[in-house]
Amino acid sequence: MTLNRRTFLGTAGVLAAGLSAPMVLAQGKPRVVVVGGGAGGATAARYIAKDSKGEIEVTLIEPSRTYYTCFFSNLYLGGFQELSDIAHSYGTLAAKYGINVVHDWAVGVDRDSKTVSLAGGGSIPYDKLILSPGIDFVDGAVEGWDVIAQNKMPHAYKAGSQTELLKAQVLAMPEGGTFAMVAPPNPFRCPPGPYERVSMVAHVLKANNPTAKIIIADPKAKFSKMSLFQEGWADHYEGMIDWIGEDFGGGNVSVNPDAMTVTIDGEETKVDVCNVIPAMKAGRIAEMAGVTDGNWAPVNAADMSSKADPDIYVLGDASQQGDMPKSGFSANSQAKVCANAVRGALTGSKIFPAKFSNTCWSLIDTDDGVKVGATYEATPEKIAKVDGFISQTGEDSDLRKATYQESLGWYAGITSDMFG
Repeated sequence: MTLNRRTFLGTAGVLAAGLSAPMVLAQGKPRVVVVGGGAGGATAARYIAKDSKGEIEVTLIEPSRTYYTCFFSNLYLGGFQELSDIAHSYGTLAAKYGINVVHDWAVGVDRDSKTVSLAGGGSIPYDKLILSPGIDFVDGAVEGWDVIAQNKMPHAYKAGSQTELLKAQVLAMPEGGTFAMVAPPNPFRCPPGPYERVSMVAHVLKANNPTAKIIIADPKAKFSKMSLFQEGWADHYEGMIDWIGEDFGGGNVSVNPDAMTVTIDGEETKVDVCNVIPAMKAGRIAEMAGVTDGNWAPVNAADMSSKADPDIYVLGDASQQGDMPKSGFSANSQAKVCANAVRGALTGSKIFPAKFSNTCWSLIDTDDGVKVGATYEATPEKIAKVDGFISQTGEDSDLRKATYQESLGWYAGITSDMFG
């Protein structure tokens, strides 16, 4: 079967030229299509292609030729990383692992004919479909804001140009200006965690604009690593950060992007920068595929298969799986379980019992890193937490520095695991 679609051929020259070419899929091989090239999708595609040794035809659909990780994007805001440090190519997945990397938008799923349609035209058939589309925003979640306003009040929750914009706005703030964040309700993608982001913005302002203020309007009464962040803010950014939680009206918020105002519980404040992070839901292709409950995609814990369709799997942020947070580490962990299950289902290879893990690191200031993490198991009801750990308040500076260094090693490891 001949498919007319843009396909990545895995050479630097072709990548630079952005060439397209029709491609003929090998006959007789089972076909896996992966939508979304982040921590879940790229990992799943690589592991299926690597471990099947050519027995499975793997196609990865991802619109971006350069992928910017959401994890560590806050460190770019804080000046600890360059944008190029969080930028990654799909060249190795294509050249080394033989994955058909299609740079296009997936705009529909026909579950009866088992095809994924592309914005550029045509469709790609699958035997198993893996969806890892990340998040989209809930319409109307923050009064006065929609995606049309994202250049005035950026969300910076899909790394790349939005992250660059938010950093430029912070650096351009007037002396003594005000940075506001509208924090999201649970559950939300993390990283780029809102509270690490506040820390990184405060780090920049302390160095360049020390009389500036930060306001956080938060619909939650508490948040992950709250005591660690509040301790760090008091130690490093005393008097700069004002967190307004649910009990003080943090959930009663509206914004006016044209006037650059934020109204919290009826009190309007003029601000210079406003980072709006709305309520989230699964990336839209999951909804188009009919595998969501309206917001997230329920899955079976043992293999990440959709509860709506056994031939569709949903990974990472988009999935409703139980106790795991919506993190890159989680998506990577889930992808390996899924890849093993998909390969087993298509080739008869051994399927190992599902095991999951996660760690989320956050940087509060220079060499002041904290973390939280856990291990998980698959139960009939959900992915369930087995045990966990978290940094403690009052830790010495050497331990915090070691925690930060550990996060750098993890970043190098996971991006290699994703992109080869």
